[in-house]
Amino acid sequence: MLNNVVIVGASAAGLTAAEALRSRGYSGTLTLVGDEPHAPYDRPPLSKQILAGAWPTQRVALRSPEAFAKLDAELLLGHCATGLNPRAREVHLDDGRLLGYDGLIIATGVTPRRIPGCDLPGVHLLRSLDDALALRAELLTEPRLAVVGAGFLGAEVAAVARTMGLKVTLIDPSPLPLSRPFGVRVGQRLARLHTDHGTKLHSGTRVRRLLPTTRGERRIAGAELTDGSVLKADAVVVAVGSTPAISWLTDSGLPLADGITCDATCRAAPGIYAAGDVASWHNPHFGIRMRLEHRMNATEQAMAAAGNLLGGNRPFAPVPYLWTDQYDVRVQAHGIFPADAEMTVLSGDPDQGPFTAAYGHQDRVVGVLAWNSPREVRRLRSLVVEHTPWPVAG
Repeated sequence: MLNNVVIVGASAAGLTAAEALRSRGYSGTLTLVGDEPHAPYDRPPLSKQILAGAWPTQRVALRSPEAFAKLDAELLLGHCATGLNPRAREVHLDDGRLLGYDGLIIATGVTPRRIPGCDLPGVHLLRSLDDALALRAELLTEPRLAVVGAGFLGAEVAAVARTMGLKVTLIDPSPLPLSRPFGVRVGQRLARLHTDHGTKLHSGTRVRRLLPTTRGERRIAGAELTDGSVLKADAVVVAVGSTPAISWLTDSGLPLADGITCDATCRAAPGIYAAGDVASWHNPHFGIRMRLEHRMNATEQAMAAAGNLLGGNRPFAPVPYLWTDQYDVRVQAHGIFPADAEMTVLSGDPDQGPFTAAYGHQDRVVGVLAWNSPREVRRLRSLVVEHTPWPVAG
């Protein structure tokens, strides 16, 4: 019987796991450890509403102070886990404390990848609320902005900056934004969306190095690209992906690869489960191992991990959901999008206006996508849930 549960990671997954434990009847000691000083908050608005100044910072709080009080959990905020001893069942903290546990849920998320020159003033990463506020303050000075990386995060930052009237350049090694998950036609549409709004695209090239000023205060001055060109910039956002936050687990003996390697129930070791961006697990629905950095997965997987820690032993087999907001467009998708998947249009026209599409792989529908079509995408999700044979009629 569990009497002492520790959750490392105080973002959406960690908080949801704590609430799920309580809602399922766990009444023992509960400790939630977070490396930021802020109470748990939502991250997707950071690159959109917070960066644009459309929301006050308190709106991203996931729960009210009253809700935290009802949770009856000890919040250890502003503390990092530095080690784990599964045999002794102890989590090591940066202040020297040892937290004993009967059950452990790890939800430490990811850390942004860096490139040489990230330490220059004027260069920003975007992961935390403090990062978003610092970047917004920079954008209000109306700098020439270069965004390195045209994935979800980079494209959203570029869209917000252009909406604020800044001069923006978006740099990515892929020929088209988000063409890796969604294919050429969607990538072409997104590229046109950005260029129609005045963003300059540098596709098919990488940043060789970030360039500092040569006189006066040392700060960012631009970027040298692998195609030989040099871009001038007063501010740079680096959005080149993330890595699982597992360095503190190196000596723990837990199986680590692309994240914490778990079984289908999100179990990494006896009494230890993982949830959210840091967890790599076998998804029985698709028959593959996956690790997702999607907001909805953080919540769903945390509930599954909490239930299984309490003895549920149920495989976690979701159909992933993701979305991105750029300018006046919302792209929503359910499922997975292998590199060699086929795409077929189900409704509308990918070249203009709203549309929906399905993706096939190994003779079944594995993903659906909608461009400004929220009602349709909810209905089309069933194609993935039901393993609909491919090809599917448009």
